[in-house]
Amino acid sequence: MSEMQPPSFRIGVLGRGTVGSAFTALVTEHSDRIQRITGLRPEVSGVLSRSSGDFAEILAQAELIVELIGGIEPAKTYVLEAMRAGRHVVTANKQLLSQHGDELFEAAGAAGVQLRFEGAVAGVVPVIRVLQESLAGARIDRVHGIVNGTTNFILSEMAARGITFAQALAEAQQLGYAEADPSDDVDGRDAAAKMAILARLAFGAPVHLDQVRYEGIRQITPDDMQYARELGLGLKLVGTAERIGEALSVRVHPAFLYPGHPLASVGGPFNAVTVESPEITEITMSGPGAGGPQTATAVLGDVVSAMIPPASPPEAMVTLPIVQDISSAFYLHLEVADEPGVLATVAQVLATHGVSVKSVFQRGLSEQARLVMVTHSVLESRFLAATDEITGLDALRAPPRFIRVIEEAF
Repeated sequence: MSEMQPPSFRIGVLGRGTVGSAFTALVTEHSDRIQRITGLRPEVSGVLSRSSGDFAEILAQAELIVELIGGIEPAKTYVLEAMRAGRHVVTANKQLLSQHGDELFEAAGAAGVQLRFEGAVAGVVPVIRVLQESLAGARIDRVHGIVNGTTNFILSEMAARGITFAQALAEAQQLGYAEADPSDDVDGRDAAAKMAILARLAFGAPVHLDQVRYEGIRQITPDDMQYARELGLGLKLVGTAERIGEALSVRVHPAFLYPGHPLASVGGPFNAVTVESPEITEITMSGPGAGGPQTATAVLGDVVSAMIPPASPPEAMVTLPIVQDISSAFYLHLEVADEPGVLATVAQVLATHGVSVKSVFQRGLSEQARLVMVTHSVLESRFLAATDEITGLDALRAPPRFIRVIEEAF
């Protein structure tokens, strides 16, 4: 008498790129283990690519749709159609979620299906599941971290070897950490999309990508890295979502960190996210953030979770204003004329705007004269007003360069 075959769980895959191919291979490789966990045997019932496959046929055959196309369309149309047809959906599409999350979550709730997206943020670092499930009963005050492996690799190489941004980017592209067009990564938009998603989960408030202020790393120079080492600082592209009174601040920008900060030691293409709450103090999660197998592993984890019901899509419970003018310390780099009184003049301008200097040193002579300083924490609007006035000084040879400094140590 033959042994009864376990029931199958059919998965339709949209996208056959790096992540899609890795995901399909993982399903085959781990089907026995997943069967032992869930009692169901996963199988890929159809794959849609640019040149093959029919979405309607794939949808009809599948119990769950994995969307790995990327971008907004046709991904949005496919995801909505799948959920309205009663199919669970797993996606790694941060741009789609950060721009159309409200519509997608509402559709999932109306259809009574799961929408899971662990692979959209921080690769295999399980921050989505931790916020959505493990810390569902905690009041979150701040979520911040390194959520883009490409920029973290570039900055790590610049710091370790003294090379330029262009040189580090070329190496990242050669190693597969950066795309041929790296704009979303190096200009901060990719990280901003991820922070919009994390902000929604952490605070229960709808946050759109357009509400996230972001800056990239193209302007970072080897000089900045050298002076930072002398000041005991390390540079990261940091995303932050935090409560400011009864409002939220969600932002992405380069930031110098002191060695005691939990994100300071995270190097290479790794990601790390710190969650702060009165109930737990803080926890930090880290791991590989970029790459097909890493993202595919997070996607497969979501598929397994969807095979073990239920999980509800996060509801936006409150509407909180987004605040832009926050306090920060700053690193300030000035190329100045080599003449008496320049430092005193700059210090007077800073003092007029309420900017206090924590440390300062002078380097170089003649055309190489530099003033490098770190300020105490001050409202960004005050600091920007001071740098605007400094820009107009006759002694300045180039526009000021500044980078935020995160002072916390844990």
